[in-house]
Amino acid sequence: MFNRLRKKKMSNEDTPVNNKPSSVRMNMFFFAAFVIFSILIFRLAFVQFVEGPELTYMETSRNTKDIPLAPVRGPIYDATGEVALAYSEPVQSLYVLLYEDYRNDDRKQEAQELADELAAVFKQFNPGDKEQPDAEEIMKRLDLDYQKTFGYVPRLVKSDLTTKEIAYFMEKKAEFPGVMVLEENVRRYDPDGVAVQVIGYTREFKRAPDTLKKYKAIRESASIQRDPGLIYHEEEKVGFDGLELQYQEELRGRSGYQSIDIDARNLPDGTMNLTPPEKGYGLVTTINKEIQMVAQQAITDELRKLPKAITGYAVAMEVDTGNVVAMASMPDYDPNDWDYEKIKYVFRNGTTESFPPNESGKKAESVILLGSVIKPLSVLIGLKEGLFSTGQTYYDQGYATLGKDGRKVRNSHSAFNGSITARRAIEKSSNAFMIDMVGKGLYNKYGATKGVKVWDEHMKEFGLGVSTGVDLPKEYLGTLEYNSKNNESGLTRLAFASFGQQGKYTTLQLAQYTTMLANKGKRIEPHLVKEIRDAEGNVVKKIKPKVLNEVDFADAYWNEVHKGMVTKVSSFDGFPYDYARKTGTSEQGTGPNKKENGVFIAFAPRDNPKLAIAVVVPEGGFGSVSASPIARKIFDAYDEVYGLDGNPKGKKDQGKDTE
Repeated sequence: MFNRLRKKKMSNEDTPVNNKPSSVRMNMFFFAAFVIFSILIFRLAFVQFVEGPELTYMETSRNTKDIPLAPVRGPIYDATGEVALAYSEPVQSLYVLLYEDYRNDDRKQEAQELADELAAVFKQFNPGDKEQPDAEEIMKRLDLDYQKTFGYVPRLVKSDLTTKEIAYFMEKKAEFPGVMVLEENVRRYDPDGVAVQVIGYTREFKRAPDTLKKYKAIRESASIQRDPGLIYHEEEKVGFDGLELQYQEELRGRSGYQSIDIDARNLPDGTMNLTPPEKGYGLVTTINKEIQMVAQQAITDELRKLPKAITGYAVAMEVDTGNVVAMASMPDYDPNDWDYEKIKYVFRNGTTESFPPNESGKKAESVILLGSVIKPLSVLIGLKEGLFSTGQTYYDQGYATLGKDGRKVRNSHSAFNGSITARRAIEKSSNAFMIDMVGKGLYNKYGATKGVKVWDEHMKEFGLGVSTGVDLPKEYLGTLEYNSKNNESGLTRLAFASFGQQGKYTTLQLAQYTTMLANKGKRIEPHLVKEIRDAEGNVVKKIKPKVLNEVDFADAYWNEVHKGMVTKVSSFDGFPYDYARKTGTSEQGTGPNKKENGVFIAFAPRDNPKLAIAVVVPEGGFGSVSASPIARKIFDAYDEVYGLDGNPKGKKDQGKDTE
């Protein structure tokens, strides 16, 4: 029985039972497996479709390197579209590609032997030329210790190879493994020195980020730049000033690059594939070389005659288009022969920048007080503000009084003009009229603070104290001395501002102001580039005239001012057109430090203005003597090329816009 019971018990224990907890665990296992499998599938899809291109690029860049080649910089032409003021000239350069690590002594000896051979070749074809690199210099350029760049980057040994050197290395290519002759480009400029401060200059990119924010941003983004054509090479020439800087992106083009596989030592492994650089766009400027050269020579000629003046500036701007046909800042320099120590006081554009005196004080500041050329605008302001009428007379006794102490501010030479109207006040250049009728008038109407503010608003409407909008970098906006109290009362500041002694402006600002006088209130944006062309010469962009703002003055006010702009100027004797003009002599400093600056503005013809000109000669004395002869020669040159009446007096129309 015991055995039967034991068997029965054993039989009952062997019988399976329904275990629900085990079923739940199984379901959880399958669910977890499904989740994990789904995550793996999702991750695989993400890697393939999202991260795939980036991983592919990283893998490729890990084994293949793209070495940038400087792009071919586009040309800069004068207004004719034919005369190149800046251009890229192809040259052949010798490079060496290091296929081995030459840092140990045995390998370094092989590199020394190569350097000796190359030096001997250079000496053979250039006997007596001390500028040729010797073996020691070549070893430095090979950079065997990778101090300057990576091992796979070709080393520049010599630029601008001669024809004989090129032929030799091409013929002996098998004897010089790793030696390559590659075409590069050198920036050249018109040897006549045409508007060099306008055109600007180029320097190596490696120097640029330290001084120019534009290039600092480019360097900082280099690590994430995926387009090889946009990668800047350290030795690449980039614009540093003028149009070269302003239109850097258009002129640059695209980098070429050499693609080469590298090994684990970061050295070349295989042949190099070359993608050539692309040529940049070309600029057609508004500068006419013939007129520009006349302007430059005219300033130079006048400076020789003047005892103190050593600089001069002129801008000639078309009234309807805003085209700047001439912008001269003299002395200038030769951009093909860059020596900073020689040109540090003349390389900047004094017509658009504030050019301070040099260390010895021999070079005057380029931005000066305007003097009497402000008087046409002073009269316009007085008429607009209702301070007097066009027919109203003023008794000019030769001076005006200021302050409680009765300080007298006199006319030039204490000239007594008697009873005069506004137009006669401009013609006779009456300081007394401007002080009593305009300066004091604004003070009496608005008080000191608001009076100065109203004056400032009118100045800026005419482009004095604001950007002209010119397509050049580093434009100076002016020195607004009337906004700085300097222990002077508001009345004194308004009084002196009214006859041109409280604001310093650039020659370009003065030219834009003159253009507004000519066209009766339209502030035209001056520009120096009228077309941008691709490498095939097709126009990709045309710059059209642009009105920045307009002032609404009664036509009678404009006529009054124009009729007053008739000052006698002997340098214009025999000029075949009626023209409007104003001379100026601004004073800076007192006593032995007193400086008289010559200023002159004019537009012609009077009734149908085509061209406006502003000339500034720091320390030139009277504007009628120092500045007006320069303007006359520019007007004559424009008449020859384009015609002040629309009919060129020369043989043909040169680069004239017909807009």
